[in-house]
Amino acid sequence: MIDRIAGAVIFMISAAAFWVARDYEASFGDPLGPAVFPQMVAAAAAILSIGLILRPDPNPKAQPLHAFIRQAMTLGVLIGYVLLLEPLGFPLSTMIGTTCLALLFGAERMTAGLTGIAVGISLYLIFDTVLGLPLPLAPARFG
Repeated sequence: MIDRIAGAVIFMISAAAFWVARDYEASFGDPLGPAVFPQMVAAAAAILSIGLILRPDPNPKAQPLHAFIRQAMTLGVLIGYVLLLEPLGFPLSTMIGTTCLALLFGAERMTAGLTGIAVGISLYLIFDTVLGLPLPLAPARFG
């Protein structure tokens, strides 16, 4: 039953995301427009959620409490990342978010920190220089 509930929730979120993305506009970037990618992701999520609804796991096993706590913490990191993206800038917020996620998944502190730095800088360079998509570099008050 939980698979069907999750599938229904994911389907509703996907439909809402698809609907909201139809109005995205930008003066730069992809010639197809900024709505295409989020709509493709939303459509894929909706299709996969229908699979959860129609073919749920016949023998679902309950997750232990620590797994739910880690999932909630991961969701908290992702929400925090979105909220800090503009105030801190893309590289710094990505470094922090990646480091926190790596720690949640069991990485050592040094490895998590180095991974966060590498991901933050490399993604900024890829988006800004290679793809030509402007991202906030520095914190809002300094930029």
